Amino acid sequence: MKETTLSKILAVACSLGLATALAQTSTTVTTTKDAATGTTVTQTTTTTDTSGTITEYTPGSAYFMLRAGTTGAPARFDYTNDAHVFDPEGHPLSWSVLRPDIPAKVYYVREGNRLIVRKVVVSKPVVVEKQTTTTTTRP
Repeated sequence: MKETTLSKILAVACSLGLATALAQTSTTVTTTKDAATGTTVTQTTTTTDTSGTITEYTPGSAYFMLRAGTTGAPARFDYTNDAHVFDPEGHPLSWSVLRPDIPAKVYYVREGNRLIVRKVVVSKPVVVEKQTTTTTTRP
């Protein structure tokens, strides 16, 4: 029992570490003046992005799983109503386009142990066309 729990904790920690290791980070600093008090308010937001393949998504759920790279365990990405899905040209899409085995780039922020999605850019999956030849023989 303890080995199973330890294994699960280790798997989650490794998947978060892999997602972080393959990620790119950008920091936005916003400075505003509070009208009521006249003081300057500075807010720092760090957005990280990572690319990979969606491994699990259930419509209506609040998360999906993404495998960064080709090895390792998938990481869980939670999303809210503020998150949006786009195609590579920047056109908005519905969440219904997500499905397993579709490549995507995820922009997210870290809140504690959670990865909160801000934006998902799906890539067009590679389409493999299979050519078949049919031969009809007549007597």
